[in-house]
Amino acid sequence: MSDVPELDASGLPEELSAVDQLLHRGEANPRTRSGIMGVEILDTTPDWERFRARMDYASRKVLRLRQKVVMPTLPTVAPRWVVDPDFSLDYHVRRMRVPEPGTLRDVFDLAEVAMQSPMDITRPLWSATLVEGLADGRAATILHLSHAVSDGVGGVEMFSSIYDLERDPEQPAPAPLPIPQDLSPNDLMRQGLNRLPGSIVGGVFGALGQAARAATKVVRDPISTVSGVVDYALSGARVMSPAADPSPLLRRRSLSSRSEAIDIELADLRRAAKAAGGSINDAYLAGLCGALRLYHDAMGIPIETLPMAVPVNLRSDDDPAGGNRFAGVNLAAPIGIVDPQTRIRAVRAQMTSKREERAIDMVGSIAPVLSLLPDAFLESVAGSVVNSDVQASNVPVYPGDTYVAGAKILRHYGMGPLPGVAMMVVLISRSGYITVTARYDRAAITDEPLFARCLLAGFDEVLALGGDGRAVPATFSVDAAKGSAAQ
Repeated sequence: MSDVPELDASGLPEELSAVDQLLHRGEANPRTRSGIMGVEILDTTPDWERFRARMDYASRKVLRLRQKVVMPTLPTVAPRWVVDPDFSLDYHVRRMRVPEPGTLRDVFDLAEVAMQSPMDITRPLWSATLVEGLADGRAATILHLSHAVSDGVGGVEMFSSIYDLERDPEQPAPAPLPIPQDLSPNDLMRQGLNRLPGSIVGGVFGALGQAARAATKVVRDPISTVSGVVDYALSGARVMSPAADPSPLLRRRSLSSRSEAIDIELADLRRAAKAAGGSINDAYLAGLCGALRLYHDAMGIPIETLPMAVPVNLRSDDDPAGGNRFAGVNLAAPIGIVDPQTRIRAVRAQMTSKREERAIDMVGSIAPVLSLLPDAFLESVAGSVVNSDVQASNVPVYPGDTYVAGAKILRHYGMGPLPGVAMMVVLISRSGYITVTARYDRAAITDEPLFARCLLAGFDEVLALGGDGRAVPATFSVDAAKGSAAQ
């Protein structure tokens, strides 16, 4: 039997992978909830009907936006994506107004409520909210997506149908409506039972073939074969083990979170990275390490390292937008290094080494086993798999200007889940700007104004390597004055 997943009419996998299943099941628990979110600031408030029509068009073009997950009553087959026969655009595309003149903090607070709330897993797993009433006639969109649908990179590709490259382009022809599918959990279970004999036979023959090939390889080259198995096992131990002792300052967890964000010109961070011989990602992680050092020092608990997980994109050009294709790299984040240039080089050395681990996708390898565990075990297992205080993600979006329903996107802030970690930090690069959004557990970060100052100062240390570029607090406009706040 083929290991290649069956694809639907839009080229997306019909079945959930084991990793996707874990993320879908985690939606029910606030400590394992895995929503990802983009908050976009628009230069003007788009016409509601035009905005709604654009989302309707995208939902027809990208089948996953009209699909829900059907779980079999018994696990005889993998869960499946099916076109929801009860799809309602008005449930997924929403409109809100904040008291005028609304601030970016108002938008972030709305986004936090959405991130902390469970998604309805009986429906397609996304929503798009237009927020009106912001200062100077601006608006915002809050795009919320379950991680079971896709990772950040795949999500960018999936939602690309929303955007235009000019403010008032010629409108595309209406896309056809997807054909609804009536499939119950019992129906899916029965399909699995009907396919079970063939699956067993195929699995047996596949296992026998693999065993024969393995035996032949051992006979021909026993030393390298055994050595390869040992190397993989050692690599797996390094991948799964915590890279550093956890921070005593960030140890507490709760169900309350907050987000803080800064803006940086992309060219400024690029110059700083080049000056230190690193990449933009190296400079980003070094800036975050600087912020964490300043916060720990100010709180009277200086430390040299803490465990940080960095998702690495495994998606190839041939992979569909749906599903998750990433692995986590565990760093001993060098927050104790004061010199930013040395810090960038230390980060780069670790990232280079960790990316070359043979067992980098160890979590993906054990996901089929984890997906069989009862829900009661998932939270504790998730905590042991993560093994980090901080997660830091880097998502490139669109290099040029983009528009939605006639409104230009000025800024894009990314918010990620907190799967047992104290902080999730997301860098978004879009339209010549970088935003860094730190979403943190309020039981771990207790002095919020102090952390906001440390976040700016940590990145300013790095930016100074490339000239006079500086970070500013998250702002509404491209020309916002330095030092203006998102309060």
